[in-house]
Formats: sequence, C-alpha cells, structure tokens
Amino acid sequence: MSRLGIDIGGTKVALRLERSGAAIDARPWQKVFPWPESGGVAADLAALGKSLAELPGSAGDPVTSVGVALPAALDTEGRVRGWPNRPTWQGLDLSRQLEAFLPGARIRVADDGDLAALAEARAAGCRDLVHLGVGTGIGGGVVLDGVMRPGTARGSCEVGHVIVDHRAGEPCDCGRRGCVQSLSSGRAVLRRASRLRGEQVDFPALLAACSATTPWATTLIDESASALAAAATSLAELTHPDIITIGGGFATSVPGYLTRVTTHFTSLHRPNGPTPELRPAALGALSSLDGALLLARGVGVSTPDTAGG
Repeated sequence: MSRLGIDIGGTKVALRLERSGAAIDARPWQKVFPWPESGGVAADLAALGKSLAELPGSAGDPVTSVGVALPAALDTEGRVRGWPNRPTWQGLDLSRQLEAFLPGARIRVADDGDLAALAEARAAGCRDLVHLGVGTGIGGGVVLDGVMRPGTARGSCEVGHVIVDHRAGEPCDCGRRGCVQSLSSGRAVLRRASRLRGEQVDFPALLAACSATTPWATTLIDESASALAAAATSLAELTHPDIITIGGGFATSVPGYLTRVTTHFTSLHRPNGPTPELRPAALGALSSLDGALLLARGVGVSTPDTAGG
C-alpha cells in the first residue's frame, strides 16, 4: 500500500509518493506545482485534485495513508481557521476534500513547522529535539520521545509566538507584543533596518551590509540572534531536548548567524540547567515534506497508523 506526503505552502505544493514494494534504493515519485494565480479556493482545489489524479500507481496499489504539512491554523473540527497567504481557504475542511480525491485513504494533517521538527529529529537520530526555522516568519516545533508535541489533535507548537519581550518588544502580526517572530524573523529584521536607514532595505542589501560588517547590519542581526537564543532557552527549560536545530532561509543565509545564536544561548545558561547541543538543521527546504511522509507512515504521532504495514 502506498503512502503520500503533501507539503502545502503559500505559493506552491510538493507531493512525494512512497510506493509499497519499491526497491530500497528506488527514488520516490515527487512533484512540485505552483498554486493558480487567482488565489481562489476553488481553483486551488482543482489544481490539487488534478495533481492527485496524476499519481502513478495501479488499482492494486492505492494510496492508503496521507500526511499533510499545512501552515494554516485549524479549528478543533479540522477546518482552516485562518491563513494570510490563502485567505479564501478560511472554513475549508481540507481532510474531507482530500478524502474525496483519495477515497479510502487515511488523512492526517499537521503544522508544517511541527513536521519539519519531526523530520529533523529523525535525520539526527534524536528522540528529544526542538527545531527553530528562521525565515520570513519563525516556525518550528518540539519532538519529545519521538512524538510531535503537543500533537496533531491538540494544535501546533507555535514556537514563533514564544514571548521574549512583552513590554518593549516589537508588535507581532498576531496582535501581541514581543513574540520572537516580531524580533528575529527575516521580515522583522528588514522592517527595523528600513526604519533605521530611512529607506527600503531588501534582503540582498542586508546581506551585503552583513558581509561588509557594517555596524547597523551586524547590530540588527545580533538582536535577532539574541531574541532567538532567549526563545530557545525558554523552550529548553520546558522540554529538555538533546538537540536544538536552527534552520530556515534567513538563518542559513546570514553569515555567522548560528554562531551568534549559540553565543547568546551559552550566556543564558544557568548552573545545572539543560545543555542541549545547538546545530544547523540537516534538511533543506523540503523538510516539511519529509515530515509529511513520516506522518503518512504514522511516525511521530501518539497513535501510529499501521495501515499498509
């Protein structure tokens, strides 16, 4: 029985099919397609349905289990509560739609950051891990004893909304003040850079200034790393992971970013406190897709899916 991983992003979708009985060294079928430009939910679902209809296979080898990585917030019934990148998805019951496309398949949906953490934990051979992805926003998750926490039935682990400075921190998109996302994310750093310089600063300009060790740029990057280290410290105190991985496009592109985070993290250590290893994330941009396929296998959830062996 085949399993399918789906990574649903704001601009594109990635699919990976794991065929039963395939040779161990066989490369799985994979496809990436962009969303229609209209941004409407009907057009999106039509594009998704078309790609699912093109899955290779046969009547004797149906897709029996599907894992979905989704950045949108879901309500307790599994409907999309909100998603800024695809606002027309609000109220969509994605699981029911996928069941219509893939009759008989078991559908599991989880946060893309949680699934990235699960994939990083598997890649590191670690059962207790915290992952922080620093990109346009801050994503990531917590894996304890090999299981995503708090778990798919209880919502996602919103590491980007760990509060590091609620009194003087920047306003966050969520409406609060001082979330780590409002201080450490790429979008937040560029916003502060533009305000400081009195002109629009884009990411290439920031990188150029960092490479030239321009004081304003290095100060902003250090502030980002410091806030991320504070969030990592709080998460370590709560979860006692063996490893904390730092990934995401912003963190991996800025020279010396992980070193700065590690320096601040070390300075925050308390005697007899947890001492996880900070290391760069091992997986690339498709870590959430790796996690989605693990979810399809039933890996990392408290009630494993045994369908298909």
